[in-house]
Amino acid sequence: MPRFPLLPTAIVGLAIAAMIALGVWQLDRRAEKHAALAQFAANLGKPMMPFPHGPIGDANLFRRASAMCPQPSGWIKQGGRSAKGTNGWRHIAQCGAQAGEPALLVDMGVTPDPKFEAQWPGGAVTGTITHAPNHTPLIAAMFGKAAPKTLMLVSDTAAPGLEPSAKPDLSSVPNNHLAYAVQWFLFAGVAGIIYVLALRLRAKRGSA
Repeated sequence: MPRFPLLPTAIVGLAIAAMIALGVWQLDRRAEKHAALAQFAANLGKPMMPFPHGPIGDANLFRRASAMCPQPSGWIKQGGRSAKGTNGWRHIAQCGAQAGEPALLVDMGVTPDPKFEAQWPGGAVTGTITHAPNHTPLIAAMFGKAAPKTLMLVSDTAAPGLEPSAKPDLSSVPNNHLAYAVQWFLFAGVAGIIYVLALRLRAKRGSA
C-alpha cells in the first residue's frame, strides 16, 4: 500500500487555505465598497466645495467643486467620452501648483481628433471630483499594491475646440468583489475535489 503523500497534501492544503482567505478578504472589501458607495451617493447632493491643490481623499469623490487653474504647464491626452456620448480624446490640463504641491488636474473636454492641441489660458473652473487616469496593472490593484490615486476635476465647461466630458457616473465605480470572492471559493473547492480524486486514483493503482 503506498504511503500517504504528506508533502503534496500540505502544499495543496496551504493553497486551498490561501484561496479561501482571499475569498473572505474580497467579502470584507465588498462591505467597505458598499459603505463608500453610500458616501459617494450622498456627495452628489452636497454643496460645492473648493478643490484644493494639496492632498484630497476619496471621501470627496463625486462632489461638486470649484478651483482656479493658472495657465496649464502641460496637457495629458487620454481616451474618454463626451457628455453627448461620443468617444474621443479628453484633454486634462496640468495646472500650476504652489511650491511643494502637486499640479491640479482638470479635464477640460473631449475631441475626436487625436492631433488636436488644446489652447486654454486657464481660469476659474467648476465641475465634479473624480479619479484621474490610473495605469496601475490589474494584479497590483487587486493585491493593494497600486500607487495612490490622484483626483481631478471634470470641468462643466469645455476649453475652446473641445466638447464637455461626460460627468463622473456613480455606476462606473467597480463593485465586483462578490464575484471575485465566489471565484476564489470555487477555485478552492475545485482544487480540493481534484486532489481527493487524485488520491483515490493513486490508492487504486497501489492496491492493484
